[in-house]
Amino acid sequence: MERKTPLYDKHIQHHGNMVPFAGYLLPEQYEQGVIEEHMAVRTKAGLFDVSHMGEVTCQGKDALKNLNQIMTNDFTDMVVGQARYTPMCHENGGMVDDLIVYKRGEDDYYIVVNAANKDKDFNWMVAHQFGAAEFKDISESVAQLAIQGPLAPAILAKLTADQYIPQKYYHAVFDCLVAGIPCIVSWTGYTGENGYEIFTAAEDGPKMWDALLEAGQPEGLIPCGLAARDTLRLEAAMPLYGHEMDDTVDPLEASLSFAVKMTKEDFIGKKAIMEKGDPAIKRVGLKVVGRGIIREQQRVLLDGVEVGHTTSGTHCPYLGYPIAMALLDSSCTQIGTKVEVEVRNKKVVAEIVALPFYKKGQALTV
Repeated sequence: MERKTPLYDKHIQHHGNMVPFAGYLLPEQYEQGVIEEHMAVRTKAGLFDVSHMGEVTCQGKDALKNLNQIMTNDFTDMVVGQARYTPMCHENGGMVDDLIVYKRGEDDYYIVVNAANKDKDFNWMVAHQFGAAEFKDISESVAQLAIQGPLAPAILAKLTADQYIPQKYYHAVFDCLVAGIPCIVSWTGYTGENGYEIFTAAEDGPKMWDALLEAGQPEGLIPCGLAARDTLRLEAAMPLYGHEMDDTVDPLEASLSFAVKMTKEDFIGKKAIMEKGDPAIKRVGLKVVGRGIIREQQRVLLDGVEVGHTTSGTHCPYLGYPIAMALLDSSCTQIGTKVEVEVRNKKVVAEIVALPFYKKGQALTV
């Protein structure tokens, strides 16, 4: 049986179309529809309930050693308030998940994990913790909201003091007050736009939702659902676990080498990744130049030979044409290459393009 986030009643109040997702009932979209929600985030601002995400703390004098061993990135030089993206791998190099680690204080870290993998991730961390460090799952006590879009900073500034607004991307301010509500404010997001993720006590989530919507009404802030979140992240070429990465795909194959520090002494999965050598597959962007819309798990052909498969795909409102991401043989990933994608026994022509498709106010493919 699906659970409800602390904001469930707000979604009903705003006529959200509720669907099961990652064990929760969440709004797929609201009455205005996915296109309007998508465009609001690209041009004004949108408000998302992301309370289904998981939050885990890691504390103790060996917390840093644990993170550096369990995850692929290096957290040694982080300053208090800084956030860092990282994959977390199995021994075979395949990914357990991707997540974000915040340094909350000395020997004190705050970790945000994907909703569908929340229990899997926490169990993996606990199974591999060592020394004077302890992982704790605090997800049930947290409501998480995301306000995203070019007008998000102006909206947030109405509700809080400058000292509570992060000044750098991938940084957070802890112990904040927004609309008088205690919270954490993080300059992060999953849309490709400027914006913030706000963490507050579960019981304060509805008050925070109301305060943000009221403050943002003059700027055109609207509630947004899962469908717009997916089209936005796809335009921004942000990978999604279970699509661009999974237990069988290593982070180099998913084009996440920036978050894999092979110079570290060790981390779980390092040996397997090294032994594989140069990645045999690569994540690429596809722009449809024929007729049709590409979805996930469709075969990609080059000169009639299968060279990989799509991982995500749709028609994107801001770009105005269909796009997809795919995992292809590395030898077949040159920008400008024309491929065919099998869609319901038909072949749709697409071109390999650079990622991301979109970056803050501009489409990068033409």
